[in-house]
Amino acid sequence: MKITANIITLNEEKHIEAVIKSVQQLCDEVLVIDSLSTDRTCEIAESLGARVVKQAYLGDGPQKAFGAPLAKNEWILSIDADERLDTNAIEAIKNLDLQNTPYDAFSFARKTYVGKAFIKLWYPDRVTRLYSRSKCGFTTAGGHARVKTDNVKALDADMLHYSYDDYAQMIQTSHKFITRGAKIAHEEGKRASAFDPFLHGLGALFKALVLKGGAFHGINGWNVAVISAFSSYMKYALMLEMQDNE
Repeated sequence: MKITANIITLNEEKHIEAVIKSVQQLCDEVLVIDSLSTDRTCEIAESLGARVVKQAYLGDGPQKAFGAPLAKNEWILSIDADERLDTNAIEAIKNLDLQNTPYDAFSFARKTYVGKAFIKLWYPDRVTRLYSRSKCGFTTAGGHARVKTDNVKALDADMLHYSYDDYAQMIQTSHKFITRGAKIAHEEGKRASAFDPFLHGLGALFKALVLKGGAFHGINGWNVAVISAFSSYMKYALMLEMQDNE
């Protein structure tokens, strides 16, 4: 059965060629939903045969959901510009009988990299990305995007995630997620106490180093654990600041 790849982009000229070539190994249509890029993202995508639709950014979930009705195929593979299909994922998808499957969607284990370092701490980080658009789709609510269905089959296959060039970029990017997370929590009416930054920061550190074994993953495990703890701490610190400014 044919599949449409759905990629959301914003100034991704560095990644767009590789991700398109990755999905073209099994998708007969590549749909790029571009958030008004100012670089060569759209030009490169179109030169590779992708169909580009421009749409101002609506949020992660809504942006991914926007592309589904525009696809010509029933099955959609949602993939970010900084992701690639591992060879085992390509084979796993080719072996699926999507015409007769009882499942609404399929998930992949995601292998995330910071520079050249594979972050074992975050593996398998399951993500549901191949789905039947008539049966389910991405949520349009705020926060982290996900395909809303419980009828998911976990594939023994990996999606590669080249998330950050280095730890400096990871730290810079974390600021955006900290602010967005605090804002969403505040808008949803959640309240933070004076103890929450410490409790959640220490909790995140304990979870990463002890429960997930990051302490035994070398310097990369420690780096990610500390950055995650700082992010958790600052999210609640910002929530407290927002409450004080009400």
